[in-house]
Formats: sequence, structure tokens, C-alpha cells
Amino acid sequence: MSAPMIAPSILSADFARLADEAKAVEGADWLHVDVMDAHFVPNLTLGLPIVESLLKATDIPLDCHLMIDDPARWAPPYAEAGAHNVTFHAEASDDPVAVARDIRAAGAKAGLSIKPGTPIEPYLEILKQFDTLLVMSVEPGFGGQSFIAEVLSKARAVRKLVDSGELKLLVEIDGGINDDTVEAAAEAGVDCFVAGSAVYGASDPAAAVRALRSKAARASHHLTLG
Repeated sequence: MSAPMIAPSILSADFARLADEAKAVEGADWLHVDVMDAHFVPNLTLGLPIVESLLKATDIPLDCHLMIDDPARWAPPYAEAGAHNVTFHAEASDDPVAVARDIRAAGAKAGLSIKPGTPIEPYLEILKQFDTLLVMSVEPGFGGQSFIAEVLSKARAVRKLVDSGELKLLVEIDGGINDDTVEAAAEAGVDCFVAGSAVYGASDPAAAVRALRSKAARASHHLTLG
């Protein structure tokens, strides 16, 4: 059994102090970076130059979540820059498998994300070509939204396929994860938990990471702190 993974989201961090904010979550498994283009989602955040700067400022593996149009063009450069995991949206791609292939060829793990209203069933077959499934538990675009519990059925469906050996995949969840929701997500079979304000809104972000990891481990059927 592995330990729950916690990926603090810098969307909730102080953008003027990103290097310091990365240091503040020492011990986190991944650092979640939300890239938004104001087209696929109605918000604009940051792009490749800031990711390249962050890569120089932290040893925490970067988990880049691309909420953008045309991932075939824009996703591989994040992998080439050194991101550990590069996730794009199923809804933004005509050929997700080809994008995943290019991300992997550029040196990163490939992740597929789906919005809360997008069913998982049409994508189950292609998940064999991915390393990560990111289940959105809020509408992508803005931080601080309330958790949508109905999406946990997607995590449960994929967890069954992973446990049966049909898939080898990390199940990740993003949106509204905090002390009140992390246990339900863990019970549903999630491996990696993206948390923004629950970490960066805490007086001690690193302690908040440890607390979330501990709570997830207690609720999970397949994860443990060891």
C-alpha cells in the first residue's frame, strides 16, 4: 500500500511569492499548477514561463493541470520543461491518446481530466494510455468552490478497474478538497488530493498537508501512512 498523495494548488497561493509558497508546503507530494487560458475556462492564470521559473525554485514535482484549448499544441512543452505530470481536458481534445503519447514522449506522465458533468464511460477504454485521471469536483476555472460529491461515482468506477488490474492509473481529484471532504474522496478510491485554500489558507501550510494526508489514509481502503 502507498500513502495518500497531497498536491497543494498554487491557485490559492500568493502569486507574488511563488518560490516562498512552494517552500511553505515542503513535504507535499506534488505541487499543482493550474494553467488557464481564458478560452477553455473563463479565467486567466499563468503559463509556461512561470512554470519554468517554479521548476528552478522547488524540488517538489510539478503537476500541471492545463485548462486550455488546443492541448495538442501546448501540452508537450510543459513536459519538455520538466513538469512531472501534465494533465489536459478530455473536452478540449479531438484525439486525447495522441496528446498523451506526445506528453509521454516529451518526458512527463500524461493525465486526462474530466469536468463534473462529463461522464467517465466514454473514456474508460483510452485510460490505458494515461498515467493519471483527474476528476474535477468543481467546475474548472476558479478556486474556492464547493465540492460536488456526485463525481465520486467516477472515482469509484475507475478504482474498481485499477484494483482488478484492468488499469494502471493514479486517480486524482481537484476541487473543494478540505478537512470535511477529503475522507469521502479517499473512501471512493482517490490516490492524489489537490487542495488549495485548505492548505494555503492555513497558518501552517506544511502541517495542513500532513493533516490531510493523515485523514485520507484513515478513510481509504487502499492507502496507508505505512
